[in-house]
Amino acid sequence: MFMQKNTVNNIFREYAPEYIKKYNPDSYTKKIIREIINCRTESLGGHIQKCDHCGHEITLYNSCRNRHCPQCQFMKKEKWIQERKEEVLPFQYFHVVFTLPGKLNHIVYRNKKIVFKLLFDKTKETLLNISDNKKYFGARIGFFSILHTWGQKLNLHPHIHCVVPGGGYIQGKDKWISSPYDYLLPVEVLKKRFRSLFLFSLKHLYNNGELYLENTEYKNKKIFNKLLDELFKTNWVVYIKESFKNSDSVIKYLANYTHRIAISNHRIISIENGMVSFSYKDYADKNNKKIMTLHALKFIRRFLLHVVPHKFVRIRYYGVLSNSTKKKLGKNCREYYRAKELKSTNKKWHETYKLITGIDIFLCQRCHKGQMTVMKIINSNRGRAGP
Repeated sequence: MFMQKNTVNNIFREYAPEYIKKYNPDSYTKKIIREIINCRTESLGGHIQKCDHCGHEITLYNSCRNRHCPQCQFMKKEKWIQERKEEVLPFQYFHVVFTLPGKLNHIVYRNKKIVFKLLFDKTKETLLNISDNKKYFGARIGFFSILHTWGQKLNLHPHIHCVVPGGGYIQGKDKWISSPYDYLLPVEVLKKRFRSLFLFSLKHLYNNGELYLENTEYKNKKIFNKLLDELFKTNWVVYIKESFKNSDSVIKYLANYTHRIAISNHRIISIENGMVSFSYKDYADKNNKKIMTLHALKFIRRFLLHVVPHKFVRIRYYGVLSNSTKKKLGKNCREYYRAKELKSTNKKWHETYKLITGIDIFLCQRCHKGQMTVMKIINSNRGRAGP
């Protein structure tokens, strides 16, 4: 079966063994490397299909399903979107982004799990506390947050995308209210509250000895406190991006963020002589598209910067959209506004694939008459030794 040449997976197949030999990453990272290498190859098994009309045969290999693999996100994303349809509330939606300053990257890199959790916790606390304040909104809101850790050049750039319905619930009055048109919360207030909550909590973690800072200057308490003082004086990046007027645009927009990884295959331009070239948007230059070229080992190293800790949840739900309350309160909200309830379709994966791509996977793509049937199962050799 034809395979695209310029892919992250092919970069790993060619250069990851050398990377492992040189840098000896931990076992969790090696497992991810191995799965990206083996994705949609005979190593993971598969099956051979044959057309019952013209006899055309194709071989299809299984995917690794790893959340860091660029070949395995499409159907996961579509399934997630289908499941979210029934949770959309009848409000204008807002997209809020919270970003950590680059000066924290040395700390983030060594303490991913702790700092990423802190980032989730403090964005949640910021949005829920400010929205609950009568001075700003005065109701309990809900939202979901998505962690991204990369910039366009694959540099470490931790930030959280929050998708926020512009409405909330006033428990004492048992009613729902919506935010003013095209307005959610004051951005400057969000910036200052987020900065304060995050830095005070980071200092608490440091004082309790919960941060790993070996081989960094921040082991020195004076230098660490100096960093915090500088960051307290810095204008942190928090902004509200697009807003959405209807459920369809919200759902379509979600697809751009939910299951995105550090770099997708369509951005890989070439893999030649040990160098990888890829496209990126230069936000400092009017979003112009440019090309960056890195040595393959450096490309792999940058890609692996964005491996999230084992079992770490990258999409989280809060407030009235939290897992414990969203079904009940969502239904209550739609009834309050007499809004049409959107039902998830629960389509089978091949039905969803046809809906999105227009391709019927059971129809022979050569004669367009026959049906493809499985003729042979190819067993996996997943258990065998790898890099």
